[in-house]
Amino acid sequence: MYNEKVNDLLKEVKELFKDVNTKKELEDIKNNYMGKNGKITELQKLIKEIPNEEKRDFGMKVNEVKDLFNNEYNKLFESINLKEINDLLESERIDITLPSKKIKRGTLHPMTRIEEEFEDIFSSMGYTVYDGPEIESDENCFQKLNIPKGHPARDAQDTFYLKDEYEKFLIRSQTSTAQVRAMEENKEKGPLRIVCPGKVYRRDEDATHSHQFMQIEGLVIDKDISMADLKGTLELFCKKILGEKTKVRFRPSYFPFTEPSVEVDVTCFKCGGKGCNLCKQTGWIEVLGAGMVHPNVLEMCGYDSKKYQGFAFGTGMDRFAMFKYGIPDIRTIYGNDIRFLNQFDRKDED
Repeated sequence: MYNEKVNDLLKEVKELFKDVNTKKELEDIKNNYMGKNGKITELQKLIKEIPNEEKRDFGMKVNEVKDLFNNEYNKLFESINLKEINDLLESERIDITLPSKKIKRGTLHPMTRIEEEFEDIFSSMGYTVYDGPEIESDENCFQKLNIPKGHPARDAQDTFYLKDEYEKFLIRSQTSTAQVRAMEENKEKGPLRIVCPGKVYRRDEDATHSHQFMQIEGLVIDKDISMADLKGTLELFCKKILGEKTKVRFRPSYFPFTEPSVEVDVTCFKCGGKGCNLCKQTGWIEVLGAGMVHPNVLEMCGYDSKKYQGFAFGTGMDRFAMFKYGIPDIRTIYGNDIRFLNQFDRKDED
């Protein structure tokens, strides 16, 4: 009786896989025959009922059925799997003889390029890049920079104030606010050498001015700092950014937070100082404001002005971008015109 069951199942397994074409059908068959309650599994459970003298023959025949099932199953599984892979490859086949589609290449914004160049130059001179928030208090933006309320110097930087409970705050008009924060955060009140790039906001809107623009300011505080240190730093910077033949000129000026103060001019990069329409026939272009940090600013930020001196400088990075890339209108820098941005492809430089 037991041998008949094994022989019947053996015949059944031999015919089992003839019409199977999918992995789903294979899986169903495996569950029906090798699962917890499968036919081959049930046959194996019968061995405990068989007399001892018949168990060996019965076990061998059950193993024969089991081996046959596994061999046929594995063979068909590989066949179906290979067919599926080939079908997938065929459906996703690419004709490599056809010309490829041109991939549009992104470019860095000109202001990003200028900012990176500025930071690289000053980092090589030992400066740390310091970032500050764009929303600032009136105290940090003006008062601690020696511009008290009612001071006429505020008119030149008339900016955007916030209302209601935030009326003492505004969108910063200069990155000098980051310098104030850096001085206050320096608890040891020791030497400091930083540059502060970022966006600033003023009420301007014409071809050479924008209500939003990029500025970078530098600050050095240490003992025995003089105007000669400032002059050497700015001459090196201007030559690095505009070319080794660039000449630098310092003119007396006024800024509330520096004393003495200077305006910094460079020889016109277009005409080399001979005079042209760009420099209005003067041969010079104004690019920077600078000076020795006012003692009042040092004291308000916690420094002993009798022990420490410093110099500060600032410039609009947009202006340098206009000079360097020949951009006639500052407003195009922020216009998001893809035709304008595509001109600054770094492909040749890479």
